[in-house]
Amino acid sequence: MAIFIVLEDPPSSFRVMDVLMKSINRRSFAIQSSMAAGSLLIPPNLFGQSGKDKHPICAFVKFLQEMSFEELAATIKRLGFDGIEGTVRPGGHVPPERVEEDLPKLMQALRTHDVEMTIMASGINRADDPLSEKTLRLASKLGVKRYRMSYYKYDLKKSVIDQIANFKSMAKELAALNRELGMQAIYQNHAGDRYLGGTIWDLRELLKGIPRDQMAVGFDMRHAKAEGGMSWPVYWNVIQPHVGAVYVKDFRWEEGKLVNVPLGDGWVNDRFFTPERLNGFEGPISLHVEYLQRAGLKPNTDALEKDLVTLRQWIKRS
Repeated sequence: MAIFIVLEDPPSSFRVMDVLMKSINRRSFAIQSSMAAGSLLIPPNLFGQSGKDKHPICAFVKFLQEMSFEELAATIKRLGFDGIEGTVRPGGHVPPERVEEDLPKLMQALRTHDVEMTIMASGINRADDPLSEKTLRLASKLGVKRYRMSYYKYDLKKSVIDQIANFKSMAKELAALNRELGMQAIYQNHAGDRYLGGTIWDLRELLKGIPRDQMAVGFDMRHAKAEGGMSWPVYWNVIQPHVGAVYVKDFRWEEGKLVNVPLGDGWVNDRFFTPERLNGFEGPISLHVEYLQRAGLKPNTDALEKDLVTLRQWIKRS
């Protein structure tokens, strides 16, 4: 059955609808104008800096340890980093024996300035050490999600293959603890014949069967290029499924010796930062300044600021 609605006074009804539509259009225009005007007042970095969400950029603060926790957090915020790779290890900003006293203070200072502990650089590579377990349990409670492991090192007088099997057993136990705590261990590749991971292939073997959210690779571009030269893209291809972080620093060869240099002055360049690689990688980027060593707080702070500009330019080009 068809139902018909008859308008008693169509012209009058149309006039009412016309008034309503004009009112709605004015209101919509006012809202959109307010939003546009408001957006002009919002600082650009509030919309997210390059790498803010998918790839937070943190500063390795090894050479800023003379600062107080408060000074460190304020400085890192001023420089424009999302977080720090803080040193909670022997000789670090927070020594393991003082972790219960000092780590909460460091985390509070970071929170005050809206800076995160993106990665905690540790001296941990096994689960059966009581101090290591205590450190991880406390760090987890305080909100730390990732920590860099210390290295497994070869004794070249013994079978490397047998040592990898032993290290793999240790790694599995540590991964099980990480699963319990909701943490991810990051193993950084390091050039040299004593380090497991220098050639990448052994690191792939170590991590085979271990979920990436429990233990992952911190792919270090500097060490990969120093070890693999022009073959570094092969290293990335081999280990990419296990990568949880990227480490950025630069070097060059001088008279047969490896010398650390400012970012962009050596062999490391923006070739890594292609859309294909960045789209296939989810995790933080840690910027290291190793070329000044203990030259002082200001030179190292200035170097971090300068290298961060270079790094963001590289990422932006991708």
